[in-house]
Amino acid sequence: MSSKFPVEYFEVRFEVPERDLHLGWPAEFVILTAYATTGQTWLPEQNAAADGDLAAWCDASGLRRRRITGYSISTGHAEPGWAVELDFSTACRLGVHFRQHACYLVQADQLWVIACADPAKRSYVGSFRAFLRQRRQRRPADGAVE
Repeated sequence: MSSKFPVEYFEVRFEVPERDLHLGWPAEFVILTAYATTGQTWLPEQNAAADGDLAAWCDASGLRRRRITGYSISTGHAEPGWAVELDFSTACRLGVHFRQHACYLVQADQLWVIACADPAKRSYVGSFRAFLRQRRQRRPADGAVE
């Protein structure tokens, strides 16, 4: 673990619907969110609008996206995001656009956290599949049930 990032970034787990749990994952993809940045609170409408804008950008760019929810094992805070086949430098620029501190990069099942404003700043988290779970009913950051 590295002190470059908050400890919460290393306590993350990811949930997907059961149908996606055992699907093949691309060799390389990023996990992006547009919800309130760690330490901030946004209105549910702001989170939903930003998430919709990110999804629309992916769709307009012709990118396949898969819903994935990151959550903290210590606090239970959950945040829906998107797994997208996208190079990490573009993902970081998109993260900056959506006011994100970091995004996750998965390369050959290896999970990395990357600072959006400084892509050279990254830390290894672990095996992506070891952090992947079947989605349970939980409330994301905006309070809406997915």
